[in-house]
Amino acid sequence: MTELPDHVSFAEGATLGVPGMTAHRSVFVAGPVQGKTLLVTGGAGAVGHYAVQLATWAGARVIATVSSPEKAERARAGGAAHVINYRQEDVAARVLDITGGVGVDHIAEVDFGGNLAAALRCLRVNGSIMIYATNGDREPKVPVRDLMQKNLAVYAMSLAGVPHSDRRRAQSDIAAWTAMPGRILSVRRASRCSKPQGPTRRSSAAARSAPSS
Repeated sequence: MTELPDHVSFAEGATLGVPGMTAHRSVFVAGPVQGKTLLVTGGAGAVGHYAVQLATWAGARVIATVSSPEKAERARAGGAAHVINYRQEDVAARVLDITGGVGVDHIAEVDFGGNLAAALRCLRVNGSIMIYATNGDREPKVPVRDLMQKNLAVYAMSLAGVPHSDRRRAQSDIAAWTAMPGRILSVRRASRCSKPQGPTRRSSAAARSAPSS
């Protein structure tokens, strides 16, 4: 159990459960990201925005995709060094331009099926991708030979199946990140009106999502 810092409200802490833990896994599943370049698709979304912030906090250069100018500002506020509007730009072409033709080290992917072709172009040799959703195409045809030729690592996740040790690490990292200035916690309007039920110990949703040892 990890207690919330005094400056984090219960409503804010509640957003650190599934979105925050999923974001952490999507960023760090392949190892440390300091000095690496990450692509976060949907960088203004519930999971994506936390992924942008956590990756930046950990020393990565982040490229985020968004669908509007307003969402672009949100991604930049979270720390994205580069923002691509996928409705107006060729994502893979822009990523390759930003990275000097090399590609990104890792992708935190919100729509594997819908973005598969672009993702394969964006990843550098020996890169990796974490899939946490695939609504655009739930049964995509995966070009295995292309994955082999670039020696890519593909990870997929369901939060319930994440190993306990990794959940505890996520819990610790999220607690450390929330203690830093400048973090942006997403709060749904409904949660602003809610009141904590039962004991009022300031424990985070991220902490509660990790099973006790």
